[in-house]
Amino acid sequence: MTGVVIGALLSGSALTASAQPVRPAPRETRAGLDPALVQGRGATVPFVEQEAENAWTNGERIGPSREAYTLPAEASGRTAVRLTERGQYVEFTLTRPANALTLRYSIPDTPSGGGLRAPLDVTVNGKRKQTMTLTSEYAWLYGMYPFSNDPDVDPNPGWWKPEPDPVTKPFRPNHFYDEQRLMLGKTYRAGDRVRFEIPRHTPASWYVLDVADFELVAAPKRQPARSLDIRLFGADPTGRRDAAPAIDRTIAAAKKLGWSVFIPAGTFQVNRHIIVDKVTIQGAGNWWSIIKGKVLPLPEPAPDKSVHSAPGFYGKYAEDGGSTGVHLADFAIESDVRERIDTDQVNGIGGAIGGGSSIRGLYLHHTKVGIWLDGPMDGLLIRDNIIVDQIADGMNLHLGVSNVRATNNFVRNSGDDGLAMWSEANPAGLVNHHNVYDHNTVQTPVLANNIAIYGGRDNAVTDNLVADPIREGSTLHAGSRFGSTPFEGTLTFARNTTVRGGPRDLNWDLGLGAIWLYALQSDMAGRIEITDSSFLDSTYNAFLFVVDWPVKDEHSITNVAVRNIKVDGTGTNVVNARVGGWATFENVDARNVGAPFVNNCGTFHFNGPPEFDVRLLTGNDGGWSGATWCEDRPPVVPPPPPSPWN
Repeated sequence: MTGVVIGALLSGSALTASAQPVRPAPRETRAGLDPALVQGRGATVPFVEQEAENAWTNGERIGPSREAYTLPAEASGRTAVRLTERGQYVEFTLTRPANALTLRYSIPDTPSGGGLRAPLDVTVNGKRKQTMTLTSEYAWLYGMYPFSNDPDVDPNPGWWKPEPDPVTKPFRPNHFYDEQRLMLGKTYRAGDRVRFEIPRHTPASWYVLDVADFELVAAPKRQPARSLDIRLFGADPTGRRDAAPAIDRTIAAAKKLGWSVFIPAGTFQVNRHIIVDKVTIQGAGNWWSIIKGKVLPLPEPAPDKSVHSAPGFYGKYAEDGGSTGVHLADFAIESDVRERIDTDQVNGIGGAIGGGSSIRGLYLHHTKVGIWLDGPMDGLLIRDNIIVDQIADGMNLHLGVSNVRATNNFVRNSGDDGLAMWSEANPAGLVNHHNVYDHNTVQTPVLANNIAIYGGRDNAVTDNLVADPIREGSTLHAGSRFGSTPFEGTLTFARNTTVRGGPRDLNWDLGLGAIWLYALQSDMAGRIEITDSSFLDSTYNAFLFVVDWPVKDEHSITNVAVRNIKVDGTGTNVVNARVGGWATFENVDARNVGAPFVNNCGTFHFNGPPEFDVRLLTGNDGGWSGATWCEDRPPVVPPPPPSPWN
């Protein structure tokens, strides 16, 4: 890769820490912000976040930047630290006791793709050195959907793209970051210093460190009463031998006894699906009980169209009756997915799992999708899971899924939507309904949205913290697209906080809203309520109502109620309307807005009142006026950082 390309990827202002005369005080953040600004929103997690740019370093700060296909844009908070020479480091000061950490980082790809491995030294208080082996084997994708591992890939033929021809190679590099866990060997106290430093010999020409999460991991959980240990049936805890047959045997025996299955501390090799139905599988904790496997080619395509196998726990598919009474808890799945093949069922959790089932306390890493469920299915609790570094979605509830609650989950670095509900149209008339995404934290989806709802009836998105979408999507989204069923009943967005949402859509060359509603394939006439939420530091708009140009006179968005909202910082407008229809606004307070509050272009006929009716009710503070003003692409005025609202 040329130096010019590297410079572009690392674009952003540079500031060396050596110029700082005083060691900075340690700072905990959430989504890169003071936790007080996002209090009550998102997941309660067992770790504390510290951003590398706030730590003590002799490296170079890169960012902030929100330009897609650059390293700062994909970083948490849009800023990180680059190390390039032996002895350069980032040093964090613990704010609470910790015996483990997770490091989010990027290192270069190889010139031909496929990734490399590079060491990074870790010391605490200058002692007890450990060496992490970082890898870029799960990062660095190129080109257009569904993406490639080849840096020399060409654009898809026939696709419109905004770049000039011939395009620069590598074309659209993305998905730069990965993360890795490390046990520190003992518990350290607040005030102890953890340093990451480039060692003497390394094949990596640079390291970018983004964020470190510090955690106090509890001892392994004991085996529950009335449970069967998978080792009794031959499972190898060293990971050298295939444990899948032993796990199958344990499940069969446990079901006969009416007992549960226990996965003890250890690493267990699994390279295919474990089918689960009417069974409880309990681990010793997701730092201790690890299901680890490879992606292997199948001799011929499977009935589900997969061409590879990989580790995963799957309910029976809906056409086979689905699964009920499944409880999965407290283990990790470490897979090996490095490319996106949409026909492959190489997800962490899959199939149809309902009937009072639960998925709790899992760590899902390097799968295609963390949790992808295909209905019809009803009744599932998904909570307290960590889903990171996916090639596609973090979680997707697809096709007639109902009464699912996903709460207190943490999702970071998904390759598509972080959390999605996709009510795809089908001959049976199945509809996603009465599902809830609440109190989740979703950060840095590389493509698409933090949380997206595609059709359905009476679903809700509440109390979430969503931050830093990169391209072709934003923090919150509802869209009539991907062949979805119409929106019916009430779709609720309540008590959410968006952070640095509303990026530029490169295909439209248009700024999205932190929340955007998109009528592509049908009218959006079901009730949509957006209430009691905060939109912080939006790159362009806070709200976008939009229709695609070819169908601009065919579909509208109506029956939207916006109330009790605080907008702190927009690069352009508060509201951008590019569709026919109407919405009401009540008690919407806005400040630090970069352009007139309302940009109302409607359906671009310019022959009378705009086709989108912005109905201002009571209590809207700031600068609400000029509802007939239209500017296609107003200039961006970066807002100041968010601050407490007095």
